[in-house]
Amino acid sequence: MSATGTRDERPVKTYRKVRNLRYLILGWLLIAGLLNYMDRSSISIAAPFMMEDLGLSNTDIGLMGAVFSWTYAFCQLPAGYLIDKIGPRRMYFISMGMWSFATALMAFGHNMAQFLTFRFLLGIGESPTSPNSSKIATQWFPREERGQAAGIWDSGSKWGSAIAPPLLTMLTLAFGWRAMFLIIGGAGIVIALAFWAFYRSPEHSRHLSDEEYRHILAGRDDTSENEPVTIPWMRFFTYPQTWGIMLGFFSTIWIWNIFLTFLPLFLQSTLGVSIENTGWAASVPYIAAALGAIFAGRVTLVLARKYAMTSMASKKTILVGGCVGLGILLCLVPFVHNLALALAVLSLALALVAAVQAQSWAISSDIVPDSHAARFGGIMNFGGYFGGALAPIVTGAVVDATGSYTPSFLVAGLIAVLGGLCYGFMVRKPIHSIA
Repeated sequence: MSATGTRDERPVKTYRKVRNLRYLILGWLLIAGLLNYMDRSSISIAAPFMMEDLGLSNTDIGLMGAVFSWTYAFCQLPAGYLIDKIGPRRMYFISMGMWSFATALMAFGHNMAQFLTFRFLLGIGESPTSPNSSKIATQWFPREERGQAAGIWDSGSKWGSAIAPPLLTMLTLAFGWRAMFLIIGGAGIVIALAFWAFYRSPEHSRHLSDEEYRHILAGRDDTSENEPVTIPWMRFFTYPQTWGIMLGFFSTIWIWNIFLTFLPLFLQSTLGVSIENTGWAASVPYIAAALGAIFAGRVTLVLARKYAMTSMASKKTILVGGCVGLGILLCLVPFVHNLALALAVLSLALALVAAVQAQSWAISSDIVPDSHAARFGGIMNFGGYFGGALAPIVTGAVVDATGSYTPSFLVAGLIAVLGGLCYGFMVRKPIHSIA
């Protein structure tokens, strides 16, 4: 963008305009999110083979997961700052290149020191992904469409949850676990190079029509792209809105991590699903989660256009209502013993988790100016994953002590409702003062 806030001057050469280019950009973000999750979860697929070949223990595999999770959480804060500082194009290229390279390096590891180093690098590389996707969606979509956009790009991790186990297992069985790491790492590097070559911001895109650019600009902050980035990120912690969205997001990450870690075991031990059928049964709730994220985004658009809700109010409707509904469903889970009905309840629950997570990202650009969206999103993601990383540990300890998942689901239901209260009473208005 030029100093006057208009698009840069075009060269004489005419470039073909792409209709609805913003949705093509959104497709890139969805694919990147899917690949991001596949790289993240690849260790769980390779674990049995690594344990057999290298003599690793369950504790070793768990340690690899813990190193990634804590690195990912702590790197959210600098990641958001760097995205706002150097721009999402550079940061996405660096981030995706780094996490893909770290994944590929796993193919060459032979001891725990090496594997822990590679997982540490993976955590650093993946940390900017969600804040960066949020920033790009903020640049490319007018305000009322951002809820829908967030639902689509954030669904990538949910599609990945459904697709990764069968696909990565197939690659591992066909080519070996080392080749599996190389293949998905190499795919990420190719996508990173393609993103660098073809992605441009709306102000610099040669394929964006003037009509679509005006549509994007109509829903953007008037000054956000030109104002200097002056607010220290520590100042965000003085606002109740920040704590409200951190605590609300924490509630969904807590629940999400329980599902990621224990859903297969819960299906087997409580509902009697065989090991052979667990993969397919476990994929059903994640497909529902992906659809839930997309559907919730569409609902926010309808609320804004048809019922004249403000952008922030439409998203808060999903956040508060979704958390309350989620709390009720989680409290029902332990008392449903029919497999089909249980899968329906679990699917609805994960759909609401996904809806709330996606709209948490979308509402961040309603709370702060567009130019601060990435760092604010990074703070939200830090709060969610820093606390949410404890969920598998606490749940495992409770199940070991009681032999039942019932206490964990009941507590998770309470946490969901409390998260809804945080969204409702603490995220009440935008943060206007940034001086």
